Amino acid sequence: MEDNREEQREALETLVEFNGRLLKNMNIAVKELSGARLDDTNNFLKSIIDAMNWEIAVMNGTMELLNEGEKRIDKDSFNRKVVTFGEAVNAKDDAGMANALKALVPEFENLGNAAEAVVG
Repeated sequence: MEDNREEQREALETLVEFNGRLLKNMNIAVKELSGARLDDTNNFLKSIIDAMNWEIAVMNGTMELLNEGEKRIDKDSFNRKVVTFGEAVNAKDDAGMANALKALVPEFENLGNAAEAVVG
């Protein structure tokens, strides 16, 4: 049990390292999807989605630790916003993706803050 807890802490430490870069890229993608699309926007968006999926997987695997002692992450709210984003991606709706990403930024900020609070 203690090994699992240590693995979770290590995963959260890695998440803290990458979270700021993901947030920066999410904000850049919002601009691109709001009318300033570039030639590589689709590839950029794919890399952001991959990073988001990785952070979500870490969150899911460490939820008990993240919410230990206090509720830091509202998984239902987070999931609703992810689903909305996924629907916009599937519809290839740039405005919808931009709006959904804007809504997700505070969730990923909160995830980064929660991870930081746990790993101290």
